[in-house]
Formats: sequence, C-alpha cells, structure tokens
Amino acid sequence: MKIESAELLILRLPIRFRFETSFGTQTERTIPLLILKSQGLEGYAEGVMEKLPGYGGETVTQTQFLLAELLLPQILGREFANPESLAQFLSPSRAGRMTKAMVEMAFYDLWAKSLNLPLWQVLGGSQTELAVGVSLGIQPSLEATLALVEAHLEQGYRRIKLKIKPGWDVEPVSAVRSRFPGAHLSVDANSAYSLKDRQVFQALDELELSYIEQPLFEDDLLDHASLQAELKTPICLDESLTSPRAVRQALQLDAARVVNIKAGRMGGLSAVRESEAIARSFGVPLWCGGMLEAGVGRATNLHLSTLSGFTLPGDVSSASRYWEHDIIQEPLEAEDGLMHPPAGAGIGVHLDRKRISQLLDRNHSAGPLR
Repeated sequence: MKIESAELLILRLPIRFRFETSFGTQTERTIPLLILKSQGLEGYAEGVMEKLPGYGGETVTQTQFLLAELLLPQILGREFANPESLAQFLSPSRAGRMTKAMVEMAFYDLWAKSLNLPLWQVLGGSQTELAVGVSLGIQPSLEATLALVEAHLEQGYRRIKLKIKPGWDVEPVSAVRSRFPGAHLSVDANSAYSLKDRQVFQALDELELSYIEQPLFEDDLLDHASLQAELKTPICLDESLTSPRAVRQALQLDAARVVNIKAGRMGGLSAVRESEAIARSFGVPLWCGGMLEAGVGRATNLHLSTLSGFTLPGDVSSASRYWEHDIIQEPLEAEDGLMHPPAGAGIGVHLDRKRISQLLDRNHSAGPLR
C-alpha cells in the first residue's frame, strides 16, 4: 500500500477537570493528530507527546520537526506491504518512539480500512467485551478523594487507580481501602519515589492492592527488582517499558509482575504485539494504560485491549469523563465497567471535522505535508 500524502493537525482540547499526578497538573491536552492518505482512504493516529517534556520526554515541537524533516519524507510515495514492514523500515531511525508510533498507528488504521476489517481482527485480538477501570488524579482533600472513588464505583468501573506522590500516599490510600474494602484498588506513583522510601511501600503492601505502578525511576529496573523482592503486592511497570526488549528484561529480573502497555510509549502496535506475547510467555498479566487520549487514541486502545494477554481492567474509561465534546462522531462510553472496540473498518471512528476546526492550534498545525 502506498502512502500518498499526510496531514498533521495540532489540537488543544480542554479537560473537564483538574488532573494532578506526581508530574504536575493538567487542565488541557495538546494533541497532534496525524492523517495518512491512500486510495481514497484516511488513517488516523493521535500523538501522546505534550507541549513540554514530561512523561515521555518528547514534545509536540520535536514531533513536528521529525515528521516534516525525517520520517514523512522517507515514507511518502513509498509502498509498504503491511504495518510491520513500515515499523521495520522506521526502526533504524533513533527518532522519538512516540512520533514513530503515531506514524505506524495511522498506517495500521489505513491498512485495516483497505482490508475492510476492524483493527482488532488485524491485530489478532479475541476478546471484544473489555473490563475497564479509571485513573483518578490527586485530589485536594481526603473527603474529595473518597467522594470521587464512590462516584466511579457506582458507575461500575472494575478498577480504581489512585495517583500518589510523596506526602500524598499511605493516608489517602488507607482511607479509600477502609471505606471500600472490596474495591479493586491500585496506585500509580509515576516514578516519584526511590528505595529510601521503602517504608511507604511497606505500608501500602498491607492494603491489599492489585499492584503498585511505577514506584521508582524509569531506568531503575534493578531497584524495582530489589523492591519487588520485599513486597507481596505486585509491582507494575509503565515508564520503564519502552520496548519489547525492556519488557523481557524486566520480567527476567522479576522487576515487575504486572505490565502496563501503551502503544505510544513503546513505539507502536507492532511493539505492543511483541510485548504482549513476551508477557504471556512469562505468565504475567497486562492492561492498557491511558495518556488522556481523545477519541482516536481511545478507539485504538480499545482495539489493542482485545489481545488475549490483556486480562486486567485498563485505563480506557468513558470519553465523556474527560471531554465536553470529543474529536470523533462516535460516543466511546463505558456501561457497567465494560466497553467494546468500535465497529467498522480500521479503528471504527470518524473525525468530527467541525469540532476539530474549533480546536485547531493554527499557530502550530502543519496542515498538508505533501
């Protein structure tokens, strides 16, 4: 399939609430939206990078430069037999993983549409009724935290994840566990701690958590293995897992007993498929993490969550939690904690062009790139 042309749009989408993690606070998402075109079809992908380096270290400005000056000039007008061949073609480049992921995911959507198949079938997925959880940011008080957890449990979400940071950890999590003893509860530190904070994790270890996500720095596999040996609660890695190789090494070291998969962080869906197979070979469960995606990214996450290794509830909750008005026409909503991949070819969603026009950052959108 020949990639005939490309378009990059930069959108600014307000979040419905203040979302605080150990990285800081967000009230808006800057979303690069890549459109690849061929044979009268369009393939869509969202980037998960932001204006400033944070979670993954990549920025929207870097992505614009890499797409315009390096990646797209290599692939526009070129034939690719399938998305795996595109991923292999791009692999020698040391360009940002998140940027390459956006290119590969847009081509996956385009290719699946050319086959008139939903993306989940192209990926080899099998489970189309997906249990989903919710990720709750740091709140201003214990009372607000408890009220938010209660509201989402009443909505049927199958897992509650609480963001934590130094000074906001054992006390709020203990309060939630005490109020909701039967809840499927986990915590996410986003790399905010070190081994000097063992006592925090020893206290959390007594709260019957499903897992403790990314407690230490992203390059600390050995320290994660050391901490895991001291805990009965599984450690889940996120930021540390940037490739299938990193997944294998983490599991060989017993640095994690749960794996959070994010296509943007890993460089695309081909890397996700390889990582999922590695985790299954170790008997380690996976789930799909979230990056505050709008409708295109959320739909893609639902499709990849159909792979058989994804046995834990992911972060793919209702789009209406985050956005007053999404960038796609289809509503992506959970019902009793369950969601399904959108029907139809590719990722199964259609852009809301009017809404996108309202959200366009005209100072930065590149528009057509050929």
